[in-house]
Amino acid sequence: MEAMPLFKPCKMGNFELSHRVVLAPLTRNRSYGNVPQPHAALYYSQRATNGGFLITEATGVSETAQGYPETPGIWTKEHVEAWKPIVQAVHDKGGFSNTVSVEPFSFHARPDLQPNGIAPISSTDKGCTPGLYGVDWTAPRRLSTDEIPQIVDDFRHAARNAIEAGFDGVEIHGANGYLIDQFMKDQVNDRTDEYGGTLEKRCRFGLDIVKAITEEIGADKVGMRLSPFGGFMEAGDSDPEALSIYMAESLSKYGILYLHVIEPRIENDKTLGSTLTTRKAFKGTFISSGGYKRDDGNDAIEENHADLVAYGRLFLANPDLPKRFTIDAPLNQYNRDTFYTQDSVVGYTDYPFLDQDN
Repeated sequence: MEAMPLFKPCKMGNFELSHRVVLAPLTRNRSYGNVPQPHAALYYSQRATNGGFLITEATGVSETAQGYPETPGIWTKEHVEAWKPIVQAVHDKGGFSNTVSVEPFSFHARPDLQPNGIAPISSTDKGCTPGLYGVDWTAPRRLSTDEIPQIVDDFRHAARNAIEAGFDGVEIHGANGYLIDQFMKDQVNDRTDEYGGTLEKRCRFGLDIVKAITEEIGADKVGMRLSPFGGFMEAGDSDPEALSIYMAESLSKYGILYLHVIEPRIENDKTLGSTLTTRKAFKGTFISSGGYKRDDGNDAIEENHADLVAYGRLFLANPDLPKRFTIDAPLNQYNRDTFYTQDSVVGYTDYPFLDQDN
């Protein structure tokens, strides 16, 4: 019997993947003091398979990159050493692991998580109020042009640290209202310098980071995540399709390993756009994510809308998701109340396997 589309092998650059079910990056808030913890080794190894591809949670590149409590970092030697056994646990299961290189926050960020309570940095000084949880947040601080090279270097240094920790590569996080996304989106970026105004100028910051990282570790170890159609925390764009195509074409010129795009959502029975043109514009491996189930994931591969499909909530609640998909087994239900707690077990490593001996 021919394998279903999600379980046909896939060559992604130098990586031979045995299936196309990818763990999406998922913030879990369990890295105490921004240091990855031993319980993360169990969490990720539970979800690792021989030839499977995992993307770790959002990981800060500097002390200003903290938007949520207890998220991991990759900017110090302590962070590097803490990540090593976690990455090794995935490799021991035959899996490949990318670290998510996450930028400093703005609209996401709380001043109490910033060094000395300073305002979080952004492309703008416009605030977004209320912030998460209905709390009024301090407006961000607009980065000066002179400061931008240091932020770019933070990413470069973090990428080098990730490789030292044993990761197979890095994913640059340019989605979900994070800093790169804030520069790209015209509903946020109100700059009039070389990093604002036209589409090309708004994308310059993100592409500067791509250039720095590819030169540091090699384009064959670099992916990027985008949400051109998203508007989380007011980070939207007036022409998301043009933005996504421009970025896909630009990233192709750098020859990066893959592009990971979050699918547009449907509002008032109207689809906000399509990633098909983005997929056609990008020359490498294309990963799609955004609320996929088993059948529509298979359809996406079969219809050549994507090479790989990333799963978030379903993989969170089903550590053996590929196996369950293979035999069409029932799925565990996820519990939203435990997504972002700091418990090292509950809602983290206690979701049951089909076979509890695994």
